[in-house]
Amino acid sequence: MPIPEQPPDLTLRDQLSSMRSLLALSMVMSESDDQAHVLSLAATAIPSLGRCRLEGAYLVGSGWQAIQGARAEAETRADLETQFAVLSVAGGAVAVLRQGWAWAFPLRSLDGHLGYLVVGAPDEPPSSEQFLLRVLAQQAGIAIANTRQHARRRANAEQLRAANAALAETVSGLEYSTSIHERLIRAAVAGEGPEGIAYALHEVTGYAVAVEDRHGNLRAWAGPGRPDPYPKEARETREEMLREAVREAGPIRRQGRLVVPAGPREEVLGVLALVDPDGSAGQREQVALEHAATVLALELAHLHSLAEAELGLGRNLVEELLSGADEKTVLARADALGYDLQRPHRIVVVVGAGPRPSNDEFFRAVGRAARETGIGSLLADRGGEVVVLSDADRSWTRFRAVVRRDLGGGLCRVGVGRAYARPLDLSRSYHEARLALKLQSTVAGDHPATEFDQLGVYRLLADVGEPGSVERFVRDWLGDLLDYDTAKGAELVGTLSRYLECGRGYEATTAALAIHRSTLKYRLRRIREISGHDLGDPDTYFNLQLAARAWNTLLALRADRP
Repeated sequence: MPIPEQPPDLTLRDQLSSMRSLLALSMVMSESDDQAHVLSLAATAIPSLGRCRLEGAYLVGSGWQAIQGARAEAETRADLETQFAVLSVAGGAVAVLRQGWAWAFPLRSLDGHLGYLVVGAPDEPPSSEQFLLRVLAQQAGIAIANTRQHARRRANAEQLRAANAALAETVSGLEYSTSIHERLIRAAVAGEGPEGIAYALHEVTGYAVAVEDRHGNLRAWAGPGRPDPYPKEARETREEMLREAVREAGPIRRQGRLVVPAGPREEVLGVLALVDPDGSAGQREQVALEHAATVLALELAHLHSLAEAELGLGRNLVEELLSGADEKTVLARADALGYDLQRPHRIVVVVGAGPRPSNDEFFRAVGRAARETGIGSLLADRGGEVVVLSDADRSWTRFRAVVRRDLGGGLCRVGVGRAYARPLDLSRSYHEARLALKLQSTVAGDHPATEFDQLGVYRLLADVGEPGSVERFVRDWLGDLLDYDTAKGAELVGTLSRYLECGRGYEATTAALAIHRSTLKYRLRRIREISGHDLGDPDTYFNLQLAARAWNTLLALRADRP
């Protein structure tokens, strides 16, 4: 049964009332920044505008919106999407199951087409209601466009804030990085060396800093808590750490420290470590550490270059001194080096014992030890021997210990000549150092460092001007034993010498000679039989010991002759 029409004036009042409501609603929707809230307000308003009900709200790009009161089911929605494909952006009539009339009102704004507001009714509503629904959809579209603009502005503002924060962080990081670099460069330019670089890094980070050479020996320390003695890794462990650090191309954490190598990948010159047992060092400290490693690498390369140049010139000078060049030549070369040769010097000879690294590595280890202990800075390599020109009187045992440390425990022996004021006498000091090395096992039972000055009677025998008298004395007391050794390939003189040096003690002699006690007894009996000497007689004991020492000295002197 058709609904009776209202009088015109009453219809007009209803439309005006609805328009005022729509105006108020549009104001509320325009103030919202949530499109779901806008659509919910529109859905709530539809029943108040007539007999229509909301079937659903569809937005381009995001599909059907979840709105309370929307009645279209999934199957209906899929059918409506098919109909949208043939609709224009102006909307139009659509078919909805169990509804006599349905219309897709466009959601539009200045930004373009946004979607549809689908409304249905049992039969077609009056044009006035359709007009109100169209206005409602238009206001909803404008409000949705506003919410999207608000969202874009918020996103842009957030991006701008994030960009500003990132820019501020970048600027701060660059300023920090620049200040660190300038501080480290000042330390290097001022000639403060690795110690200055370590102190500068400690100053800017607050962490204790260690500078080590490639082998793990401490070169410099800055900050509290310096360990004493300084721990050193085994060679294999150290090399593994260096390989890992080179692979990572940045700081690595190792035993409570941040560690970074200094130098090119092919040749690590040193290691810089930030002591950080709690793992609290952050990005800024790592940046500072990497900057410091770069500056340290340049400093070590510079020092290495200077050392190479100095070693080259120093080798020439030492070689000329040992070869007996004239005094004017060697003094001129020393002056070119800025080296004062006109003060007492001595020669120190260092040789390897047992398996050892390459000649070059051995030479470098001796050079580092010489500089560290202060015994000298000029060296030369002569046929596997490293010769050091020394102007100081130091603990030669400590010097040898430092050489061994740099070799990772490798063995070496040290012979020390006497000090001479004139450069031309240094060739004599060289022969004395070599003689001390050759007599080392005889004099002190393989003592690692032997000074010619401490050789006692050996020194007197070596200084005898006429060696023929010494040889005759040796023949008088040891001639028969020497002849027997030569004929039989025996070792009676060597056994006698060691037995007398050990104070005629059986245990000490067998240990030194690495022979059995019965073997020693047999040899001593043969010595008595062949020589006819009573080893228990004090005078005989003295003369035999002196003869044995003279024999050892003659052997060393003959071996040292060019």
